[in-house]
Amino acid sequence: MSATADHAEERTNPAARLGFEPGQVVQEIGYDDDVELELREGIEATTGQELVDEEYDDVADVVLLWFRDEDGDLTDALVDAIGLLEDGGTVWLMTPKTGRDGYVEPSDINEAAQTAGLAQTKSISARPSSSAAVRRSRVSGE
Repeated sequence: MSATADHAEERTNPAARLGFEPGQVVQEIGYDDDVELELREGIEATTGQELVDEEYDDVADVVLLWFRDEDGDLTDALVDAIGLLEDGGTVWLMTPKTGRDGYVEPSDINEAAQTAGLAQTKSISARPSSSAAVRRSRVSGE
């Protein structure tokens, strides 16, 4: 695929923009009626696999964590997500945008990530109603 075609896919497929790759196992946590269906479909199209749910009992390459302010303790949710990852895997934390029900303050996200032993590498607008912050787990031995 050409660089121009890659760039066009990133604009039309949000999963490509978030770095999902073919063959990855993506575990989704926190699914509810407010998730971005277009993003989910794009992830499945990109990886070539259906998303696995919270009952999946093996490690995943990526955890897609939908989280809202009323969902409980974000630090606990992030720690749980890390435990489901392959070494060096990625946690995509999806939260409602500013002004929407369930909005999570960026300072709360940063504090929870640090407490969970994660570091934010970037925040982006994933879809019209959600923001994404990628957090990379530590590789064993770090």
